[in-house]
Parts: sequence; C-alpha cells; structure tokens
Amino acid sequence: MKRTLVYSRHARVMLALCAASMLIALPAIAAPTCDPHAYGARGDGKTKDTAAIQKAIDTCSAQGGGTVLLSSGTYLSAPIVLKSNVTLHLDKGATLLGSPDHADYPARTEFRAPGQQSLISAHGATHIAITGEGTVDGNGASWWAMARAIKDTGILGSDHTRPRLVVLEHCQHVLLEGVTFQNSPMWQIVPYYSDDVVIRNVRILAPPHAPNTDAIDPFSSTNVLIDHVFADVGDDDIAIKSGMINSPGPDAPSRNITIRNCTFLHGHGVSVGSELAGGAQNILVEHVRMDGTDNGIRVKANRDRGHDVSNIVFRDMQIDNVKYGLIISEYYPKVFPQAGESAQPIGRLTPHFHDITVENVTIRNAKIAGAIVGLPEVPMPGIVLNHVSISAQKGMVIGYAQVSGKDFHVVAQDGQAITQTTGAKLTLH
Repeated sequence: MKRTLVYSRHARVMLALCAASMLIALPAIAAPTCDPHAYGARGDGKTKDTAAIQKAIDTCSAQGGGTVLLSSGTYLSAPIVLKSNVTLHLDKGATLLGSPDHADYPARTEFRAPGQQSLISAHGATHIAITGEGTVDGNGASWWAMARAIKDTGILGSDHTRPRLVVLEHCQHVLLEGVTFQNSPMWQIVPYYSDDVVIRNVRILAPPHAPNTDAIDPFSSTNVLIDHVFADVGDDDIAIKSGMINSPGPDAPSRNITIRNCTFLHGHGVSVGSELAGGAQNILVEHVRMDGTDNGIRVKANRDRGHDVSNIVFRDMQIDNVKYGLIISEYYPKVFPQAGESAQPIGRLTPHFHDITVENVTIRNAKIAGAIVGLPEVPMPGIVLNHVSISAQKGMVIGYAQVSGKDFHVVAQDGQAITQTTGAKLTLH
C-alpha cells in the first residue's frame, strides 16, 4: 500500500532548513603554499604589503589553487582581491591591517549603489576561504569620525560612502573560520548574491558606538551557515538583507540561512531587514545568547523596502538587558504606526510578513517587551509564539497581526502586559 506523509508547516520549514545546512560544503583543500614574503612583504606594520599579498594570491590561483600564508606580523594593506581555489590563512599573531589612507579604497558600484572597495573582496570566485587564528582589522576609526560628522552615511545609496571589511560577491563555496574580524569602517562581513557560505568559529568586534559596523550581513544569499560566532559590535550583530531602499528590482531573496550557537554582546541583535526588496525565506535562528544588545529579535521593513518574508523560526534563545525584546514591524525605522494610519496601495515593495515562529525564548530585563505590528493593507498572518517569556518595564503591543501560541507570558512593570490595537487577533492557549 502506498503511504502519503503529511507534514505540518513547521515541520516542512525545519526540514528545508536542515537540508540547506547539509548542502553547505567546505572549500577544496589547497595544495601549494604561496608566501607573500617571497614577493617583498615585510609584515612590519609600516610598509604597505598590498602588492606582495596580491601577487601571492594571483600566483596561487594561476597554479590551480593554494594557501596564501600570513605568518606572525602586521601586514599593512590597501584592498586585496581573493581568487578561486585560494585560502588566505592568518597564523596566530598575524594581522592584516587596513591602510589608514582613504584614497587607497577606490570608488566602485557595490550592491547597486555607490561604494568603495572593501579591504578583502572576491567576485565570482569559488572555493575560497579565510582561515587561521589571526586578525583582519579594518582600521576604521578615521572612517567612524567622518560618519559621525555627516548624516546618513550608513544608508545604502548614500553619496558619503565607506568601505566594508569583507565583501564576497556572486561567490560559491566559501569558508570563513577561526579568524577575528574587527574595526571595519562599515559593515564587516557581507556575502552578496553568494551561495554555500560557512562562517564558523569567528570573532567580530568593534567599539559599541562605531557606526554601522554590522557583524554579518547576508545579502540576497542562499545556503548560509553562521555557527559559533561571537560578535560585539556597534550595529546589527546579524542583518539579513535582500535589496536597497526604493529598489527598482529585480532583487533575489535571502534564503536557507541558519544561525546557531552564537553569542552577541553589544550590537543591535539579530535582524531580518530592514532592506528586504527581494524578500527572505527559510531562516532558522537557534541556540543564540544575547546580553546587552540594543535589541533582541527583529524582523523589520517598510513600504519602501519590503517583499515576502516568511518561514522564519527563532528558537532556544536567551536574551537579557535589551531595549526592545521582540520586534516584528513593518514601519522601520519606527516601530509603531503614526496615529490614524490608513491602508496604502499595495506595490512591489510592500512588505508581506507571515509564518514566523518564536519558541523556547526567554527575554529578561528589557525596557520594552516589543511589538508585532503589520500594515493595515497587509496584516501579518501566522505569527506563532510558543513557550515565550518576556519580562520588561513596558509591555507588548500587537496590531494588524494574527498571533497564536501557547505558554506566552509578558510581565510588565508599567502598564498593560499586552496591548491589542486595531487589527490584532490574538489566540493563546
């Protein structure tokens, strides 16, 4: 007799996410070792070693692949480009330090917007890696000073640009492992339209007030695993993106992304958004600890940057000492709609959030429990909260959303624990 298996929506999501994790492969094992010292690198922190490092990369790539080894020392460098089948390995005590000269970072179009070349980049490369126990340091302090003096330097599409630290464009089979990445002028690690990316056992650091120093921003990328990452930065610890504000399109989604076993201190927490013109699907965040981040969980967009955002699971998380505990809002950069908000015409960039599950999550010592607020023209269905406990000074607001769950508790010191506004449909067991 033929059997038919019927899975629940949640089970289907989890199967898809597990399958995505298994697809991720390691870069090919590199054969020869190419030493930048053979091409004139000094590693003295004073001499620019850009040409020597790039020559070592190019030589390894021309030989069919290999490892470019940075031994102990400080390698001052302008931007370098990683090539297919090449591993950049930084020994313990080795630092790749970004040049302090702003003129060393050429202007370029990046993410379909004005930008500058990152310290490490790759375009169309396969089987590439950055490994070791060393450090990649963006030397970003002078860039942060500029950003603080000029408004909107952190917005994608701004004319006042800054380089990122690592940008991997249209790449496949990528591994970042063991290295400390720190002090980027702007976003630190960005897989852009890339597939099969593993970021594992890395540390990502920046001062808490360093502007726009997101740790990892998967951007229109697929099959991404972020595992055992420690981040202490000045902006989003993770921000999943898929298109710029007012994007004319087309934009590919970010899809099949797993974030697990991570610890985040300073930063803005785990975000899906806000730039989501291509949408985002099949995202799992689990076994994550946050303490002192500005926010905990955020799914965010607005009418000028949204699309389909669905099949997202946050589970087994401990979040402490945050401003907002749980935000699912389509009004970014605000959280709540203005008074008298009315329905607007539905367009290509209208966000459509649905089928989002939060389970086995404890949030303590939040200032505001959070908000789950959809648009009047597209209310959010399928928001599920199971075994979620939030203690905060102020409570949770729910509007234009269908929220269900069991064992969902909010304890607020001031005012109501849960406030239902227009369009809220709350079913708890």
